Amino acid sequence: MRLNAGGVRELHWHKAAEWSYMLYGTARITGVDANGRNFVDDVGVGDLWYFPPGIPHSIQGLGPDGAEFLLVFDDGDFDEDTTFLLSDWIKHVPPEVLAKNFGVQASEFAKVPDPSQLYIFPAPLPGPLGSDKIADAMEVPQSFSHRMMAQTPIKTKSGTVRITDSKVFPASKTIAAALVEVEPGAMRELHWHPNTDEWQYYIQGRARMGVFAASGQARTFDFEANDVGYVPFAMGHYIENTGNTTLRFLEIFKSDYYADVSLDQWLALTPPELVSAHLQADPTLIQSLRKDKVPVVPA
Repeated sequence: MRLNAGGVRELHWHKAAEWSYMLYGTARITGVDANGRNFVDDVGVGDLWYFPPGIPHSIQGLGPDGAEFLLVFDDGDFDEDTTFLLSDWIKHVPPEVLAKNFGVQASEFAKVPDPSQLYIFPAPLPGPLGSDKIADAMEVPQSFSHRMMAQTPIKTKSGTVRITDSKVFPASKTIAAALVEVEPGAMRELHWHPNTDEWQYYIQGRARMGVFAASGQARTFDFEANDVGYVPFAMGHYIENTGNTTLRFLEIFKSDYYADVSLDQWLALTPPELVSAHLQADPTLIQSLRKDKVPVVPA
């Protein structure tokens, strides 16, 4: 989604949880939980947000050039048309009911725009973050935003990995993710995920992914920026940087925790005689196996 400076994604909520990665610019997000506790924050490139199912929220692009962000939902059957919009509901409630609910005259709602005029619409740029804080309101106990880029990454000679799940972003109960950076020629190691399917979003660079599906089935796929990849549950795979710039992509999971199994580490922690019997390997290979996980391996 792209919002210009001042552009508002109308107040709304979903049946599914909403997770987001900020790709460009800055935005202001708001939310209120079921206990009347509110949340307001400004997010920038590399920041995340997570709104649980049913929690009402909004997004507004800030200056100087708005915001662009990836939206992820924890339901593969998610349909944007099932979003609950403020204007849509107001237009489907009799004026006398609205008047009774809010304790005002029904005429107060005469100017509410048609839903077709909202969804995404221009509005004045908000003031400093503090000006949008609601006086005397309690804040949500767990922040709905997270600074992913502020995390200390797992570093290798050829790349980095930042893992964000409920251990470091407690509000994110149903979506875990990793931001992976791979230098030219290097590779996200051979691995699989023992807990759930993997969705991918390629932010920059070029990649080739090989997937092993068991029963003699395997395929390779090429990706570039803005492509989406998918690896079904437990299938072994690797991702190689086939370009000449840093490859950056997200691994995203419907889970409260991140987990992967490294082929290299598995073999290194298995009795060497047993591994050698399987691979008919020379001692050189057995000795090169790494007991510590190396998520990005060099060219």
